[in-house]
Amino acid sequence: MPEPIALETPRLRLRQWLPQDRAPFAALNADPQVMEFFPAVRSRAESDHMAGICEALIEERGWGFWAAELKETQQFIGFVGLHVPSPMLPFSPCVEIGWRLAQPYWGQGLASEAARAALHFGFHRLGLAEIVSFTAVPNLRSRAVMERLGMQASGTFEHPQVPEGHALRLHHLYRLARKNYAE
Repeated sequence: MPEPIALETPRLRLRQWLPQDRAPFAALNADPQVMEFFPAVRSRAESDHMAGICEALIEERGWGFWAAELKETQQFIGFVGLHVPSPMLPFSPCVEIGWRLAQPYWGQGLASEAARAALHFGFHRLGLAEIVSFTAVPNLRSRAVMERLGMQASGTFEHPQVPEGHALRLHHLYRLARKNYAE
């Protein structure tokens, strides 16, 4: 097993998950504002399960959806990183970049800052040819981050894990090829 990789930015540390991350992660996942563009908020058990999966994948590969903390205070604020999504997606296999931050940390450029570090890692350390991202069509905040990262809109698709007829089933897909990546 590879050693878990940690990334640093001027304000953030992206690191392996710790037991003390579970409670603030559960609070984040239970926040209706944070989960506005997901089919439902998550229970503590669902949140803990997701954190466990993130932790196990980082342990297995060395990278994944890292826990994000403020360097200055060591405060857990959410996750940012790279993930191999479900093979059910119409554009799989792929590696996606994703993030979910607690609401008090929105609007400060933290998602973009951390995502740039994850992109750099994906293109330079992993040698990926492309990284994708996707979100529900109405999620303008996440789409704005994708665009700030230089990702290009690449159409829409119906997310197979969102129930048919659900208002959030239609997603935008964004792509960034290594050849188009500008640091």
